[in-house]
Amino acid sequence: MTHALGIDIGGTGIKGAVVDTATGELVSERKKIATPKSGKPGAIVNVVVDLIDQLGGIPASMPVGVCFPAIVRNGVTMSAANISDDWIGLEAEKLFETALGRDIHFVNDADAAGVAEVRYGAAKGVPGLVLLTTLGTGIGSALIYDGTLVPNSELGHLQIGGRDAEKGASFAAKERRRLSWSAWAKRLQRYYSHVELLFSPDLILVGGGVSKSHEKFLPLLKLNAPIIPAELRNNAGILGAAALAVKE
Repeated sequence: MTHALGIDIGGTGIKGAVVDTATGELVSERKKIATPKSGKPGAIVNVVVDLIDQLGGIPASMPVGVCFPAIVRNGVTMSAANISDDWIGLEAEKLFETALGRDIHFVNDADAAGVAEVRYGAAKGVPGLVLLTTLGTGIGSALIYDGTLVPNSELGHLQIGGRDAEKGASFAAKERRRLSWSAWAKRLQRYYSHVELLFSPDLILVGGGVSKSHEKFLPLLKLNAPIIPAELRNNAGILGAAALAVKE
């Protein structure tokens, strides 16, 4: 049995738990601490240290995975979503490793969620190309081909109508413009049709909080690939980060 610690850093909360990576089950209590309002590196690192202390009994030999709302390239955060711009260009993986006194696996949050859905969730056992999208403040994405992650896909930034797709098709755009489910679905149709034209996925997953209401909009979409709700929701980042830490 292989246990790993998964930590999911978000714009509003930082969550963590120990995961049995063979089964995808949480084997500890899930702890959550509010993300510091400043979103600055030092403040967030301190919360992660505190969260691990609260979990207690985490041996130095246990793999640790951390997922984060940014493009992550070779341990460097190349962007920042709902956190401080101080993260841009920062050697974040080394920052966490120094503070925690151990090696970690550091990954984009949508990528972690996609890996979790393939390993343990709605896409388990599905061959070929799986695309996860998260509909929220923006549109996050993950591409996994036969179980292998293609990192940092950032498909919310595809240009549709001369602007980032997420500006018109995210759940935040629906709320901001007070769109009906059917009006929003027309925007999603345009987005997913474009993604399907470019990537021809075998399965499309839809995550984010709005996936709880999937029956109000997913049946309105007409695509070649099946499009279904993600299953793991709030635990997806924790599970994916832990799974990737063991894989590494």
